Amino acid sequence: MTTTIDRAAPADIADLRQLYYAVYGPHYPTALGTDPAEMSRLIADPHTLWLVARCARTGHLAGSAAIHGEPGSRIGRLEGLAVHPDHRAGGLAHTLTDELCRQMLGTGRLDSVYATVRTVSAGPQRVVTRNGFKPLGVLPNAVDLSSRESLALYARHSPGVLDRRLPVPEVPAPLAPLLRTVDRTLGTDGPAPRATAPAPAPEGRTTARLEMVEAPAFVRRRFHERFPDATSWFYPLHTPNALLVADDGGFEVYAYLNRTGRYCALIAAHPSPDTAAGYLEAITRTLTRAGTGYVEALVPLAEHGPLSAFLAQGFIPSALYPAMRPDPTGAGFHDYVVMTRTAEQIDFRGVVVDTALQPYVDAYLSAWAATYLPTLEVAS
Repeated sequence: MTTTIDRAAPADIADLRQLYYAVYGPHYPTALGTDPAEMSRLIADPHTLWLVARCARTGHLAGSAAIHGEPGSRIGRLEGLAVHPDHRAGGLAHTLTDELCRQMLGTGRLDSVYATVRTVSAGPQRVVTRNGFKPLGVLPNAVDLSSRESLALYARHSPGVLDRRLPVPEVPAPLAPLLRTVDRTLGTDGPAPRATAPAPAPEGRTTARLEMVEAPAFVRRRFHERFPDATSWFYPLHTPNALLVADDGGFEVYAYLNRTGRYCALIAAHPSPDTAAGYLEAITRTLTRAGTGYVEALVPLAEHGPLSAFLAQGFIPSALYPAMRPDPTGAGFHDYVVMTRTAEQIDFRGVVVDTALQPYVDAYLSAWAATYLPTLEVAS
């Protein structure tokens, strides 16, 4: 089958929705393939490149994919990769991904692009691997489609970016298995950070009462008032739509809550992450009661204290994003850790992982066991 690759246009929206339904069914949790207003906005967004593959003979859409960016950030997210069931096995997913990366990474527009890839089969993992993406971790129970699914984090960097990673002197010991796995993946030669005991859990009001505000327009306005500088955010490429506020007004946590997929990303905290660290138990409890089965946050690898606070509340170091964010001084790039916590039983029996991803499953299981399995004393 001969196809042509073009930029998506507003006239494609109806056909795009049909394409995503044909590929993912009624449970696709992303607005890119389901919400006409958001799809129209992304097509017109100068920071987003959305490509479609058309059948040259009929003009029908055979595939779609996009790299989404945002103002002030040099990170992109590969999303919405879909090939119609009638047009698979022709390398179309590879062609779309290759063209997106050529235009966004090959031209220097972005420093890196990441993708969260399904693990129900090895096919999606091999598509991104063939396009130069490296596996960086697993995110168990990350999204609810027809059932709970685990995702894998992959990223691809522009030339020279990974060579400018800023060294970190020490990290909490539970991160060591993940860091060793990333070093093997990237072929890192430098000295590894010293593994030390996690810092004591911060004192906080674990019984604090929280209010959760789900008013997306209000939350966005307040968020941009609090954080006019994008470098203060935990999580780029996620627009907050929920706000958790302590009853005494002591802190605010901004989050992206996806009700369809039943997952949540913690984006930023005010006045500082340290202020909210002692409230993590209350935060995760509130989100669980709201039906969230999975919570994640990005934490700088150099921040030993916040990493320790997340570890103390049962979060697992699940993935590492190397050279994710440039230092404001231009000295290099900071690594970030994806800390995750799931309220539901993890079942890896349905997970299919490519060979390169298997060590990350092992690293996750090692960190999970260290967190949740007690050390038993044997009486003699």
